[in-house]
Amino acid sequence: MADTSQLISGVAERYASSLFELALEQGAIDAVAADLGRFQAMIDDSADLKRLVASPVFSAEDQLKAIVAICEKAGISGLVANFLKVVTSNRRLFAVPGMIAAYRQIVARHRGEVTADVTSAHALSAAQENELKAALQGVTGKTVAVNVTVDPSILGGLVVKVGSRQIDTSLRTKLSTLKLALKEVG
Repeated sequence: MADTSQLISGVAERYASSLFELALEQGAIDAVAADLGRFQAMIDDSADLKRLVASPVFSAEDQLKAIVAICEKAGISGLVANFLKVVTSNRRLFAVPGMIAAYRQIVARHRGEVTADVTSAHALSAAQENELKAALQGVTGKTVAVNVTVDPSILGGLVVKVGSRQIDTSLRTKLSTLKLALKEVG
């Protein structure tokens, strides 16, 4: 049986690239990205909307009515509203979060940007984030967009992922390595 995450990824990539082509034609890349960001924020903030998006229990008609009402209430119109309606009608609403992420990646590639996923033990200040961006730009030679996630379980340091490379300077990893080394010695 096919891996469903691969299936979702393929579906998300196709829909996102179609949306990007339309946004590019209309010169609305940033407007579409902003609307998609607002819709993703609504999904993240609402358990009911998450359930509506992810659950196959709701009929296509019910999902479509809800999406139309949500778009109107949130002021999402034009390309993104039509996109969400088409996705819903095609019973692909479950893949919308993946589509939004894929759209962001396509936009970043179009702009020659690289995205770095950074995990830190505490929130980074604006100065720290700018310093990190500058360091990563020096290494990659490209403009770097940083997605920061806070995970107190790493105790300290950072975990930085850029493309297929990962740099883990977290205190948790250093302690695990030390623990392993001590086990081998004793």
